Amino acid sequence: MANIIAFKGLRYNSEKITNLSSVVTPPYDIIDETAQAKYYAEHPANIIRLELGLTFPQDTPTNNRYTRAKNYIDKWLEEEILLPEQLPSLYLYEQEFLNQGIRTIRTGFICGLKVEPYEKGTILPHEETLSKPKADRLQLMRSTHSNFSSIFGLYSDAERTVDLIMKDAVKGKLPDIEIVDEADETHRIWVISDPEVIQTVQSAMADKQIFIADGHHRYETALEYANEMQEQGLPDYDYVLTTLVNLFDEGLLVLPTHRVVGNIKSFSSAKLLKQLNKLFDIDTYPDKNNLEEFMKELKLRGTKQHVFGMYVDDTLYFLQLKDPQTLEQYLPQERSDAWRNLDVAILDNMILDNILGIGTQERKNQDNLAYSRSEQWVIEQIDNKQYQLGFLINATGVDEIVAVARARDKMPQKSTYFYPKLITGLIINNLDIR
Repeated sequence: MANIIAFKGLRYNSEKITNLSSVVTPPYDIIDETAQAKYYAEHPANIIRLELGLTFPQDTPTNNRYTRAKNYIDKWLEEEILLPEQLPSLYLYEQEFLNQGIRTIRTGFICGLKVEPYEKGTILPHEETLSKPKADRLQLMRSTHSNFSSIFGLYSDAERTVDLIMKDAVKGKLPDIEIVDEADETHRIWVISDPEVIQTVQSAMADKQIFIADGHHRYETALEYANEMQEQGLPDYDYVLTTLVNLFDEGLLVLPTHRVVGNIKSFSSAKLLKQLNKLFDIDTYPDKNNLEEFMKELKLRGTKQHVFGMYVDDTLYFLQLKDPQTLEQYLPQERSDAWRNLDVAILDNMILDNILGIGTQERKNQDNLAYSRSEQWVIEQIDNKQYQLGFLINATGVDEIVAVARARDKMPQKSTYFYPKLITGLIINNLDIR
């Protein structure tokens, strides 16, 4: 099913770029204008100039962020700031980070993934996409013929076959790349160019489905670009830079994305609690300053029933669903059972929509909502009167994400946050290089 290939990745030349951490960035879609300016200033060869170039009022169709990215990559290749791999390769990739103070390593591998429509069932999405980001990424691909930020995909391999093959191939070898980024996370990459190892990995992956965890816009853009090139008689532009991680990897981490709510006219917390009491058992938590213990208790309760945390008027509450049968009344009938069992779907439909009047369109516009991974941030926003109330939720399970994808459904907005993010700039995929 999954068709992966080795490719000649572009890497920064260590003889010319002695501090690799000065030229890499997070993925483009989490970089704001302040961060963009910072990366521009950090190094003249920072990947930001390729991935998310500045725009200027005087830009024209022949001189803009996309044409400048093309000029930069050509220049850096000519000056050997970027060097192509000598042989087609796969790349074993480790990310070491702290999770609640515990040293954790997530392991995957970087490859080229052959793109194909979702309808074929080999590569499955789990969230909706927007047209504007895809138009931007398509312009960049047309200009540079390159992928800079990797797709993040998941596959199921309970026996850890692929992991063992690749780790055995690099056993006893130092990583070809090792850096510590600005978040104090360590990234290690081993280049694997042995044709026999590559063939073994390809064979082991051939029966796998790929679930897109992050990078839906980039994947759909790559598919559209491949179709354009195919129409021009160029069939070999049909793969995309992808990092694949086993669903059974111990370092695979999904964090919750909490909600704060504001701009609700005539808002009354007393009225809200009365309405909620019809659907949820409500328990007051005695200490809002002990968020760590609150979240532990929320997770424990969540193993038995759908439960949410709520913060309003200086008080933390547990909201535990009284009767699962009530879900039939509030959740869309056309959705899959997997989707209807998600905490975020229940929160969005039973509370945000039914009680607070924040419907699907309002959630998309984010007029009444903001999101954060930080529980403390939620509390501070309410205490500072920036928002009226906040909801704390448990993380969506990887098994739930896969179940929704297999049902050919899409997750609700802001359902998942895979941590850590893949770094941009370690390996570049230029589809012109064979």
